[in-house]
Amino acid sequence: MNVLLRPATESDSNDVGDILYAFLDETPWMPRMHSRRQTRKFCDSMIARGWVTLAVVDGELKAFISREEQFIHALYVVGDSCGQGIGHRLLRDAQMQELALELWTFQFNEGAQRFYLREGFVEMERTDGQGNDEKLPDIRYRWERGAS
Repeated sequence: MNVLLRPATESDSNDVGDILYAFLDETPWMPRMHSRRQTRKFCDSMIARGWVTLAVVDGELKAFISREEQFIHALYVVGDSCGQGIGHRLLRDAQMQELALELWTFQFNEGAQRFYLREGFVEMERTDGQGNDEKLPDIRYRWERGAS
């Protein structure tokens, strides 16, 4: 498997948006709040800010991470590519660039929780979700270089 990590460009907006939209479609507990067009536009804004790195596997876009310095806004892997180490590669790249990283994930997303704990993140707090747009309970995680 040949994995290339590269910065996203404006021409990647629709494909990145489609990865995010597919996750929303495939996740029954996730509320549908935005159209495909709005999701693509949101991804376009993250790309324009220079936050998005893509994982291209054998020439095909399979995942992306959106990171603003130490804060990870999003990390999504195409469904049939989960468990192949692609998310790990994106996260490891971010960890090599920062001394610490933080992110939020939903309490319902047990797969993400296992992934981040395995990658050395520590749970910092849980909320009832009243502070996020989806109103879903969430968890804040933090990773620090050198911490065990």
